[in-house]
Amino acid sequence: MKIKYKKIILFSFTLICCFMIFSSIYGASATTPTLVNKLNSALKKIQSYLVKIAAPTAGVAIATGVLMRKLSFGDEEKMIKGKKIITNAIICYGIIISIDLIIKFVDSVLK
Repeated sequence: MKIKYKKIILFSFTLICCFMIFSSIYGASATTPTLVNKLNSALKKIQSYLVKIAAPTAGVAIATGVLMRKLSFGDEEKMIKGKKIITNAIICYGIIISIDLIIKFVDSVLK
């Protein structure tokens, strides 16, 4: 069941990323991109919100993983779970930050 949710989240995240990149590309090349401009501005607002909320969320997740590892008292299962939480938090934060950089790079190349 957990794998299904991870696949759904990964698919929706990938779809949003592709949509943001392609809307930026189409918005730069279309003659009258009214719908694309509205969509682009909406996606940029969503992106800025995600970037603002990503740092505190990653910090809380990393702190939770560290505390879980420290307070495991030798329980291997809790140590592995804490390590997974830390790793996933760092990876997700890196992905969110890289989306911002990728979109800025595509916009700079198109201008």
